Amino acid sequence: MTIKESILKSLEDTKSMLTTTEILDHINKKKYYEFGAKNPAHVIYSEIRDLRIKGDTRIKRIKFSGKNYKYFLKKFEGDINIDKVELNIPKTNTKNDFKERDLHILLATYLKNSNTYCKTIFHEQSRNSKDNHQKWVHPDTIAIQFTSLKSKINQVFLKAINRLESFRISSYEIKKEINSDYELKKHYFQAVSNSSWANYGYLVAFEISDTLSEEMERLNQSFGIGIIQLSANPFESKILYHAKYKDLDFKTIDKLCRINNEFEKFIEQVELLLTADEKYVKASEKELDSFCDKYLTTDTEIEEYCSEKKIKRNNL
Repeated sequence: MTIKESILKSLEDTKSMLTTTEILDHINKKKYYEFGAKNPAHVIYSEIRDLRIKGDTRIKRIKFSGKNYKYFLKKFEGDINIDKVELNIPKTNTKNDFKERDLHILLATYLKNSNTYCKTIFHEQSRNSKDNHQKWVHPDTIAIQFTSLKSKINQVFLKAINRLESFRISSYEIKKEINSDYELKKHYFQAVSNSSWANYGYLVAFEISDTLSEEMERLNQSFGIGIIQLSANPFESKILYHAKYKDLDFKTIDKLCRINNEFEKFIEQVELLLTADEKYVKASEKELDSFCDKYLTTDTEIEEYCSEKKIKRNNL
């Protein structure tokens, strides 16, 4: 029996959630595998991690304290009392000490790879920023993706049709982690509120519990907000559920422009680029890019940034 087979057999036998140490104890008790390594528990962790990297969905996990996880077979998910484990999740994250806003540059890097310009909206710079309801009005980040801007004939064509067809504006709500059903609903409906004005709305999280896939799918189908799992390497980030398209809500856009100067400036930059003559398009694109969030361009920059901010690989 291989290490992988012995792990799967142990989870099959117990039909419950086990730590790597508990899996090891069961393997030794049943004599499924003989470990020659100095740290068998780490070997088990590495084997499970490799399965996740390869996209094997048989084993799921849930955080139960600090950086510790329990593992279980997906087919037993409905029979396991997951909520009881989730109650033990600490409020502080001992594994990742970075700030939520440290993730913004990773999201900007991920979006820039698809030629999308994004800008962080600082809530504290808004009028009446001390009003608690404001956090349900502002998105964390807004972004625009142009479908086409380059050719002269396209510029002429756009004058004859609705310019709304030439771009898409998205809104993003960013969180460090989502570990429970309660956290998912709280953050998801904040994203619903903050993204009501945009063509697309997304909830972005660095770490998402494996146990929430069904509820995420249900919420996505009902309310249309997409979900992105952000990675320490932005190019490994994944859209778990795509957002549904909506027409722009110009009344809400107007409200956001009135209460937040950065939001208004972003809309102004977009308007200047959309209406620019062909000879000024390049300059307008450069100006928009300069105004928007900085992004990382190389793997070395990404590794150095994550090391500095203590952002570790989390979602494998």
